[in-house]
Amino acid sequence: MHEDELEKIKQRKLAEFMKRVSEAKGDFGAPVPSEPVTLTDENFSDFLSNNRLAVVDFWAEWCAPCRMLAPVIKDLAKDYAGKIVFGKLNVDENPTTAAKFGIMSIPTLIIFKDGQPVDVIIGAVPKRQIEARLSKYL
Repeated sequence: MHEDELEKIKQRKLAEFMKRVSEAKGDFGAPVPSEPVTLTDENFSDFLSNNRLAVVDFWAEWCAPCRMLAPVIKDLAKDYAGKIVFGKLNVDENPTTAAKFGIMSIPTLIIFKDGQPVDVIIGAVPKRQIEARLSKYL
């Protein structure tokens, strides 16, 4: 092989590597979580501003349907890592944010795009139903 051919291969491999690295990072260069992020009244705004597409699960420890939905949210966070970031906000511990979004029933999922709520899912719904709603925003 000639040196210029090796250089082309090297540049192509570098470009492929850089593409993989950029796909594995969020909008601000931070690693994209593959598990739901624990949210609080204090970090909620930063979470929304740092993630173009996010789903927030408003829940409480005592809520049986919330506990049923938890593994679904965990699976979705893994399945959609790099595309959607999932967060969980305990409404009992963070009443300010829950009140701001008028959370009256839990579990409630709010889909945020560019920091703005674009869809709401109330109740413990099947994974496929959540995925159908999410597909509109990808």
